[in-house]
Amino acid sequence: MTVFDKMEKWLDELLAKIKNWIMNIITVNGKRVECSGRNIKVVEDKIYVDGKLIEGNLTGTVKIQFEGDLANLDCTSAEVNGNVQGNVDCTSIRCGDVAGDIDATSVRCENVQGDIDAVTVKRKK
Repeated sequence: MTVFDKMEKWLDELLAKIKNWIMNIITVNGKRVECSGRNIKVVEDKIYVDGKLIEGNLTGTVKIQFEGDLANLDCTSAEVNGNVQGNVDCTSIRCGDVAGDIDATSVRCENVQGDIDAVTVKRKK
């Protein structure tokens, strides 16, 4: 094994460790959960991040807050302390920039690069 092979192996291991350290925070009804995914989907009484169940058996109004940038969001209502790099499909959304499309009733965000299909649209200032 050459010096370059050893360095490449070391860098690969370091990159894997860094990926494990990078965690997003999702808060569900006041309970903070660390997760590494960025695609949130709420189905009935369950919340999934990148297809992995992170919270279930939810009742009443579910409040979700996400710290970091999301890839895609599919839920009823959300407040994102960051940006959405993909699409949003929900009833009500408050967030920073959205790189994709928004399909919602109420939208309050900064810049949207895609299309907005909504009843109410307000721009954050």
